[in-house]
Amino acid sequence: MTVPIERDPALSRRAALAKARQSRRPSRLGQRAGTAGKPDYPLPEDAGFPTLLKRAWRQATAAPDLATAVDALLTLAGHVPADVQLRALPVEDECALKVLVGRSWRDAGRADERAGERADVAFLGEIGLNTSGRLVVRVPAKGPLSRTERLVGGVLRVPWSAADLAAYRAELARADARRRDSVADCRRWLAAAGADGRRALLEDLTEAALRTAPFILYAGDRQYTNFRDPNTLTGKTLWPGHPDCALSSLTEVPPELWADDDALMVVCLMLLVRSGGYARIEEANGTQLSLDHVAHLLERTRLRYNAVVAEDPVPPAASTRVEDLLRLAEAVAERRREVLRRAQLYREIHGPLLHKVERVAGPVGREARRREAELCARLRGRLPIAGDTLAELTAALEASPEWLAEPHGEFGTGLESVVYEVVRAAQAAFEADFAMSRGMRSLPALIAALREEAFATIVGWEIPHFFCCVVPAPQARRFFGDSAAHLADVSWAISSRMQYNSWHFVAGNLPKTPEVAARDHFVPPAVPDLAHHSDQHHNGHVAAKVRFTIRSPQPVRILDRAFQGFVDLRLLRCEGPPFDEQDLLATHRASAFVARATTLAAELVARGATIEVTSFDPRWHWEKIAG
Repeated sequence: MTVPIERDPALSRRAALAKARQSRRPSRLGQRAGTAGKPDYPLPEDAGFPTLLKRAWRQATAAPDLATAVDALLTLAGHVPADVQLRALPVEDECALKVLVGRSWRDAGRADERAGERADVAFLGEIGLNTSGRLVVRVPAKGPLSRTERLVGGVLRVPWSAADLAAYRAELARADARRRDSVADCRRWLAAAGADGRRALLEDLTEAALRTAPFILYAGDRQYTNFRDPNTLTGKTLWPGHPDCALSSLTEVPPELWADDDALMVVCLMLLVRSGGYARIEEANGTQLSLDHVAHLLERTRLRYNAVVAEDPVPPAASTRVEDLLRLAEAVAERRREVLRRAQLYREIHGPLLHKVERVAGPVGREARRREAELCARLRGRLPIAGDTLAELTAALEASPEWLAEPHGEFGTGLESVVYEVVRAAQAAFEADFAMSRGMRSLPALIAALREEAFATIVGWEIPHFFCCVVPAPQARRFFGDSAAHLADVSWAISSRMQYNSWHFVAGNLPKTPEVAARDHFVPPAVPDLAHHSDQHHNGHVAAKVRFTIRSPQPVRILDRAFQGFVDLRLLRCEGPPFDEQDLLATHRASAFVARATTLAAELVARGATIEVTSFDPRWHWEKIAG
């Protein structure tokens, strides 16, 4: 295999190998990689999520009453919606919280303040926060939480009265009956599916776990995840067919021998996937897998879609039985295709719990138009095209695209100039701390491989075959010790990670040959997203202080194939106000402009032009940022 060269393809193989052994960190250019005695920028061991959990626990222990303390734990000190945590509770904890403070996802609202201490203490319970971020409750049937949970701090002692116990017993009886009915219904549906149907279903769900971003789901106290230790589903740790994968292990087992939790898990995941593809699983992230919760998610989605397509509205499910929910899931999936033609869908991401919510954007408003106008004013002064809107600039580009293959400004090609100028303009227009856009370095190599159907060659390319242009705000140095060198290193680390994303997505656009199927990849993203408090789990996000973000992936057409998520435009803020929907709509228009320029460049290459992206490597980021 040839060694990918980022800036000088004329290097000999020997020189290329020597370069490959050098550090790619901008501040260490020319030095051999792996020779540093210690990390340049060490992070505290509890940076990110552990620090947030400690903050939430401190807020809860300082609360004046139990209701306020519960709200602090449910929202992780105001960082996530309480609704997500309420739906993460197992049956016993859900019933207890409803009795003790009147809090339930079935009747959303703030917790009720208890009317003073219980005079007749019949049981002394506990409420705590575990290290996965879930509120946990000691109910009468459980021992001390410290014996079964990894707690963030101690526990809140909660007295139960005899009346509390009676109310809890009644709530639990109703909840247990609902769960028994749901399990029996799932088992009937699985039995009716037959051995071949179950096998196909498990294979599809295993593929979903393998090709989907990290998710954590619960059934009772059991955790199903492709993300955290111990992994229980196929993902980065468990390969398809691994005996420890909760899906693979069921393939040859008759459903009457499945655990209740597994039966619920399989059927609930099936309903989610049928309603909107693999990505719908992430909308259940951090919650319990139950038919009630799936019904809640599908009903919420149904109402949003019907608001867009008012004619022939999708009817609600007749019940929470599997067959009724399946009909609703399939109707929702069908309606989604029409919604995508009429409105802009996006996902709102709550970083601490990796929870994602699909939303329907409203119309483009004054704020989005203001952002776009500022962006266009900057682009008009830097690119050889004219227009007051991105639509007009795109039309001008389409009318005369040849300059994309020619040197422009400081770059070897106009395409590189478009990428850089859009990123630079977006950083300023959106008041972002960082802006970035990614893509593939060699369109000629990609087009040649596609023409030869050399899909194994494409998935064999490594991360340096891709690029990402990162432009930080000059004042972003304040987040990194006021050091331009540190800012350059962080920018390159972001760039390298975005190159990995391009590498990770490209295989998902190719025919599923054995080489493509064997290559690690995710399903390419198709809709934009807004993220809040993303500086929690991902070490790179913690180090780069990635708090609020917009991601706008776009498809690019190359020859006769649409590559989803081939380019994107991302904005991030390390502090300050979060981005909002109007910011997202304007960003999505800007990223569409970059995508159209890339498609036009690919058309030029298909007709014989040569467009290679040689900028945006470590040296480029060093020179641009640290000077």
